[in-house]
Amino acid sequence: MKINYSDEQVLKDEKSIFLAGPTPRSLEVETWRKEAIKILEELGFDGIVYVPEREFDDRTFNYDNQVWWEREALHNANTIVFWIPRTIPSMPAFTTNVEFGYWISKNSEKVLYGRPDESEKNRYIDWLYQTETGRKPINDLRDLLKGAI
Repeated sequence: MKINYSDEQVLKDEKSIFLAGPTPRSLEVETWRKEAIKILEELGFDGIVYVPEREFDDRTFNYDNQVWWEREALHNANTIVFWIPRTIPSMPAFTTNVEFGYWISKNSEKVLYGRPDESEKNRYIDWLYQTETGRKPINDLRDLLKGAI
């Protein structure tokens, strides 16, 4: 498995997963993506995992570089996994809402979506996902990632 962070050049491969969803607003809040990477390793995923965070996050980054990296990686990914553990105010997922709406309308077959049961304010995203794909949101990160593989 190759982990491709947003401060690196976007790698290209036929097998790739983009970990879409909220990034914590402060370094005091742990990113959910560390757990996702660990699960993908345990499941034996052998492709590229696009992580829209810096490997050593210090909250300094160039906004334009970040959004262009994400755009390229999202377009290259075979699967976009949206995991939305939304908590307000630490992970409001405002950008995630826009990305989800864009990708579900552009290529719903490429999108997998889940959120923990305690995630806040995902009712519309749940509805949209079910309406566009006929699938229900998955409430367990491991099960969601199994589906991505």
